[in-house]
Amino acid sequence: MIRRTAGGSKRPHRRPRPDGPGFHNPRPSWTTELHQERLDAVAEVIAASGARNVVDLGCGTGLLLERLAGHAQFDSLAGMDASPEAIATARDRLRSAVQESGERVSLFIGSFAQPHPELDGYHAAAMVETIEHVPPEQLSKIERVVFEYWAPDVIVMTTPNREYNPLLGVPEGSLRHPDHRFEWSRAKFQRWAEGVAERCGYRAEFRGIGRKDPLAGSATQMAIFRRRPEGVVRKENREAP
Repeated sequence: MIRRTAGGSKRPHRRPRPDGPGFHNPRPSWTTELHQERLDAVAEVIAASGARNVVDLGCGTGLLLERLAGHAQFDSLAGMDASPEAIATARDRLRSAVQESGERVSLFIGSFAQPHPELDGYHAAAMVETIEHVPPEQLSKIERVVFEYWAPDVIVMTTPNREYNPLLGVPEGSLRHPDHRFEWSRAKFQRWAEGVAERCGYRAEFRGIGRKDPLAGSATQMAIFRRRPEGVVRKENREAP
């Protein structure tokens, strides 16, 4: 099932040329391998959380949802992305997985910076390589919608580790992808995530994904937010951002 949420993008974001100034694409085979590791790591954390329903925010072409559909524990899955083309690909990818597993999967075209009521009530949320595509001045909107309004029990987030970029051949001052608005060091990401956790009633745990360098850490950093018991907000007391 595919729905266009209110305020959803009518066309995909036009991205700068990948060979433009200020960007560097690491070796494709390496990035594909790393992305598989990311998806496996996120799926493992979500499955271990005991969640029965999961939403993938910025689901792209549905690779994570395809993995989760193979787990019998999930009653329902949902994905949201601003790109109609990505959602169409996810629909095709998930059709056979849904038929085989009997899972109920809903796909939405829209932005997770908007408090869509269709995504309320999910136990866990994934945000795989998404926040670096958001302009920094809009991160507070993401915080209010995802952590305060939807407030799932578990949120799993990954983002590039800027400290690892030199090991990928990324020139100083450049980014890994043309649509990235920023790439943070481990210290900066952890400061931001711990601030969000403190303000919104969560605890944050950090892990690396990918081959680990003794100085630079891993190529991808992951934050696992678990809602504290005292952080539970009664739905009737929540206000839409």
